[in-house]
Amino acid sequence: MNDTQKKGRVTIPTDLDVVPETLEILKKWGADAIRDCDGTDFPQQLRDADAKIYSTYYTTRKDNAWAKANPDEIQQCYIMTGFYTAHGDTVTIPLMKGISPELMEVNTRDDITRWWEVMDRTTGQPVPPSQWSYADGSVTVQAVPFHEYTVSFLAYLIWDPVHMYNATTNGWTNFEHQITFDVRQPKTHKYSMERLRKFIQEHPYVNVIRYTTFFHQFTLIFDELKREKYVDWYGYSASVSPYILEQFEREVGYKFRPEYIIDQGYYNNQYRVPSKEYKDFQAFQRREVAKLAKEMVEITHECGCEAMMFLGDHWIGTEPFMPEFKSIGLDAVVGSVGNGSTLRLISDIEGVKYTEGRFLPYFFPDTFHEGGDPVREAKENWVTARRAILRKPIDRIGYGGYLKLALQFPEFIDYVQSVCDEFRELYDNIKGTTPYCFKRVAVLNCWGKMRAWGCHMVHHALYYKKNYSYAGVIEALSGAPFDVQFISFEDIKADPHLLEKIDVLINVGDADTAHTGGRWWEDPEIAAAVKKFVWNGGGLIGVGEPSGHQYQGRFLQLAGVLGVEKETGCTLNYDKYNWDEHRDHFILADCPNQDMDFGEGQKSIYALEDAQVLIQRDKEVQLAAHDFGQGRAVYISGLPYSFVNSRALYRAILWSSHSEDQLHTWFSSNYNVEVHAYVANHKYCVVNNTYQPQDTTVYTTDGHSFDLHLEANEIKWYEIG
Repeated sequence: MNDTQKKGRVTIPTDLDVVPETLEILKKWGADAIRDCDGTDFPQQLRDADAKIYSTYYTTRKDNAWAKANPDEIQQCYIMTGFYTAHGDTVTIPLMKGISPELMEVNTRDDITRWWEVMDRTTGQPVPPSQWSYADGSVTVQAVPFHEYTVSFLAYLIWDPVHMYNATTNGWTNFEHQITFDVRQPKTHKYSMERLRKFIQEHPYVNVIRYTTFFHQFTLIFDELKREKYVDWYGYSASVSPYILEQFEREVGYKFRPEYIIDQGYYNNQYRVPSKEYKDFQAFQRREVAKLAKEMVEITHECGCEAMMFLGDHWIGTEPFMPEFKSIGLDAVVGSVGNGSTLRLISDIEGVKYTEGRFLPYFFPDTFHEGGDPVREAKENWVTARRAILRKPIDRIGYGGYLKLALQFPEFIDYVQSVCDEFRELYDNIKGTTPYCFKRVAVLNCWGKMRAWGCHMVHHALYYKKNYSYAGVIEALSGAPFDVQFISFEDIKADPHLLEKIDVLINVGDADTAHTGGRWWEDPEIAAAVKKFVWNGGGLIGVGEPSGHQYQGRFLQLAGVLGVEKETGCTLNYDKYNWDEHRDHFILADCPNQDMDFGEGQKSIYALEDAQVLIQRDKEVQLAAHDFGQGRAVYISGLPYSFVNSRALYRAILWSSHSEDQLHTWFSSNYNVEVHAYVANHKYCVVNNTYQPQDTTVYTTDGHSFDLHLEANEIKWYEIG
């Protein structure tokens, strides 16, 4: 690697007490940009450093004087109380029970009969305002005995949730809680534009304004003990106010109800099949946020700086895969990289000049403490992200937090140096070309491209017991040699020829969630279109409870296509006989002992008579294959991310699309090793995804192959032809 390759494409954090060390790391890692972070300040001595300077800019906080002077324009959030059973003719419901009083304060300034809603959850109907009253922090309801009730109400965010998270995580003391103000409202809007101009003028050394962010926080609620109570990285419930909602009503032509946001207490998280009203609200927010963000970006450009958006914190409404995003005019997007899926969440964004990933671990004391092992976390982060980089690279990488903490771990400093050097090598080899793709694969759910690469995400890049078996599919696809897109049921209805443009359709998740479709499968147009697609030669892969929705004698609405069904207790009278396994199948050929990890799997899945059971456990099908007309379908009960599972999914995609003959093309016989080809650049690479040495046979094209030994985590580059 020459000297020019050893510098650039890396951003590092700094603070007042690490000036010489910052300059040293700048050189060691080859960084060309320096940033500040929440709770840090940019040192005067570094303003003339040979590097771009990013300044983190908070559009909604770090100005408590304004927030306190304008309490009516503090940001608000919709909250629902717990469920309370009436034991008599009345029930009294405390509003703030289970919610941190440091975080939120009940909004009684606006008309509570207009903007609050008391729900009889037994009937599903709102209680008329004449039958409830508020006093001393509680609502008293004239009730039907033994019905359950909830109250949906507006609360002010009197402590910015991310500032609260950072303060709690880092054990900050002796500081002022930062209040979240609402840039959408008239006084604060005008003030915020003046505040931005003033900030840029007072910081002439800054090259990039790193907006964190525009303008609404994802839903993040803490309880009285400052523990996370509810978190939804995609949540819109903190993007509301009477001012905003009155605008919404004028645009859509119908009256707003709190229930459109509250959604029975589910807050329309991404697992819920979205209602028309909620999608209307999201579309309204996208348009309004984009319009206001564009105003800030234009000021930024006018003042001679670049505008970068952090994909996180107050990002709600920006939706980078939706058409409104491009109109903002941003120069760059930066986001946190937790795995391959979250890297693609950043690198697939269009409409910006460059993208940047903030790698883990964050330099916080939860990792950088005595006995901590940041190198292990960094290695895991890099090896998972690298798969996705090799398919669609980001343009830059970076780190955040407190540099002084990282400096206490010399081995970590050395390891990150190797990561920076390797990233630059990857980028130079592959940027600007599309890697070789074998098949066009589409993930079908209710959200489509709006939630591209973020499917099954609750909190950014964290796995949960109930979702890791599904998120693993998306993670595997993030580094796989396929052209992956995300489509919705509405997309199929809008374009009758859409499915003709793909080879394999994937539906993954639990029944009656947004990821599998729920009530959408009652639409005969949808059901027929998918069945026709497979019958005419398409491939279908269903994971978990694909098309799961009880309707017309079926639980899996695509049971006839998939060749499997779920016993829900309604068909116990029917005997099931198809339990013989076919472990010599093409899909299982690379699995050790012809077995797989199905994660949480599924209970009570059985095969129909003409399906092939590949793996069953205690008469519960885990993996099955089925011919349907000219097409093929594969059922998998769950697929956590692992190298062996990624290989099984790869083979399932080839088999379902009748493409077994393409297996030995840009292929490694060892599933721990992968091959990526960049035909336009006349290059290909072989990469060891583990931290142990690996041996493999590499297949290129036309039957050519060679044996190869790779050291731990090694990547080798070759010329094509």
